[in-house]
Amino acid sequence: MVRAFVLLALGGPDPPAPPGPAPPGPAPCRVLYARAFGTPPGSPPATGGPPRQRLRRKEQLLAVARQVASQCRLLQSSSGCPSSPQLPQLPDEPMSLQDAPGGLFQLPPGDPFPERVTVTWLSVLALAFALVCDPQENLSLAEITLRRLAPRLLASLRLLGPGADVLLRPETADLLLDRLLPHGQMLFLNERFLQAMDREMGIKASR
Repeated sequence: MVRAFVLLALGGPDPPAPPGPAPPGPAPCRVLYARAFGTPPGSPPATGGPPRQRLRRKEQLLAVARQVASQCRLLQSSSGCPSSPQLPQLPDEPMSLQDAPGGLFQLPPGDPFPERVTVTWLSVLALAFALVCDPQENLSLAEITLRRLAPRLLASLRLLGPGADVLLRPETADLLLDRLLPHGQMLFLNERFLQAMDREMGIKASR
């Protein structure tokens, strides 16, 4: 089962700092959209009511986002392509994500979920998409699912300013996840289903 989906803006290197003892660090990542599915196995009994549960879930997803951003920066650094906190102009035409970099890593029990999870991620422009999966989940299907979600969510992003912030239409993201990842369950879907869904939602997604 998929425990959560996270879409984040990666952040990047801060501008050069004035001379001083503290070196510049990476700009923090920012969660644009996140959704959790079910209650992770091994979770302690709920205390503090729904507000406390929501805060705990928010902390878990932010911890995942930070780890994904760190993995992306490591990959970009090793490839000689440092990240930028600014998002370039989103293309009008669908993007091909066949060569988009990605990876996976595991988080041990208690950091931040009660049991061990596997995170698979995909980086596009200055954004990253991630699925938090149970360790026994089909990781090949998780990557396929992520590569189906990413271009369709990119089509739902809107720039708020030149090379600056972005806004995601949450109702579109919710609907996409309901179709492609119902209740956190990954599906084997054929192209006919995907094309029909794209037409219904008015999405121009890459193939």
